[in-house]
Amino acid sequence: MDDNTELTEALALELLRCETVRQAREPLSAHEWPSLTVADAYRIQDASRRHRESRGERVIGVKMGLTSRAKQKTMNVDEPVVAWVTDAMQLPLNLPIQTDRFIHPRVEPELFFRLGSALKGPGVTKEDAANAVDAVVAGADIIDSRYHSFAFTLPDVIADNASGAGFVMGPIMKPIDAVDLELEAVLVEVDGIVVDSATATAVLGHPLEAVAAAANLLGQRGLALDAGDWVLAGAMTDAIAVTEGQSLSFHFSTLGSIHLAKGE
Repeated sequence: MDDNTELTEALALELLRCETVRQAREPLSAHEWPSLTVADAYRIQDASRRHRESRGERVIGVKMGLTSRAKQKTMNVDEPVVAWVTDAMQLPLNLPIQTDRFIHPRVEPELFFRLGSALKGPGVTKEDAANAVDAVVAGADIIDSRYHSFAFTLPDVIADNASGAGFVMGPIMKPIDAVDLELEAVLVEVDGIVVDSATATAVLGHPLEAVAAAANLLGQRGLALDAGDWVLAGAMTDAIAVTEGQSLSFHFSTLGSIHLAKGE
């Protein structure tokens, strides 16, 4: 047994507690585990997954983080991160974001991919991902760091499940071969004003690279993606902080629109 097993379990429960009671805290590396590594952080994340499952949540796939080259440069890393997604994180389409569920939510437009067949790394390529994926849908990924002001190191954010908090699936699901993934774009509209736009190439140059990366990162831990799993491929634009009374919409080229607002 690893000498840090008890600490791993304790910190996984602590981050889940912060999520439940909507309480931000200092990063784990600031106090409890100054030498926290990426490998340590993934063990905390996996312990968190086990606790989520023990309370009745069902893992339905993974989400990718740090898929933007700019964000990777900011964090001084050269690969994305992966985290777990459960059924309890899914929120209804086009309803307000309830303030009693989050600490300081931000929302990112993404493409979500459903696997038609299993995908196991290492060595998975974009072409392998294209063959495994059977459907794509527009999505909104709600991130909500359990750390003050979204301030953390790379291991801290991995331990915190890549700030995963919730997600919304868009209204239109299409077969993977019915969408030009390099041209699929999004317009971000806040209070009726377009504030940002991007194509899916903002995600590692091609969003299926994120699917391949998910399989390869899991493969490093002896894990795999199964048929039916979802991969939330990563942000196409910068995250938008949700503020009181705000309306927020993501308009995709061919996959419809997602309308969000902050609940009263």
